[in-house]
Amino acid sequence: MLDLDSLDFSKGQGLVTVVAQDARTGAVLMVAHADREALERTLATGEMHYRSRTRGLWHKGATSGNVQRVVSLATDCDGDAVLARVHSAGPACHTGARSCFGDSALHADPLAALDATIAERERSTEADAAPSYTRRLLSDRNLRLKKLGEEAAELVVACVDGDTARATEEAADLIYHTLVALRAAGASLDDVRGTLDARAGRPPR
Repeated sequence: MLDLDSLDFSKGQGLVTVVAQDARTGAVLMVAHADREALERTLATGEMHYRSRTRGLWHKGATSGNVQRVVSLATDCDGDAVLARVHSAGPACHTGARSCFGDSALHADPLAALDATIAERERSTEADAAPSYTRRLLSDRNLRLKKLGEEAAELVVACVDGDTARATEEAADLIYHTLVALRAAGASLDDVRGTLDARAGRPPR
């Protein structure tokens, strides 16, 4: 996964910079440092370990439970930085925020944000949430499938007409209704990504 001998620890006085990125959404979660021992622990356990000049060697989530499970590790062209794509079990920031860079960093992938919203609507109930169109679709199979077919047909017509703006709008509508239909079928955007990764021969996210 990562050749430690390819890293140049001397530039950072024994440390390299590590950028932790959400493997699903592409959001940057945090930036920290690691030495060779920390990366050896990371490779051995499959969970991120870092080295702090004040805390020493530390296992992310060891006390909070917010571990970061490694999906992939890659070095930059200079060998002094590592991109860690991870699945995070909880907030990455010590403040309790999902990302150290604020909420805006979490929406690097608008499709992931949309899928997360649909999942939230699915978990909600009449008692704790206002009625929404998404919840109507999730609860009504016939309406859900009818709208999916309608949006697909409208996209086809827009493409036949060569109407770029309308085709883009209809494609967005179709993607939304597709994600709702997938959620109702027990699948999600992550499952679609997994299928595409497998077809392209890429490691799972």
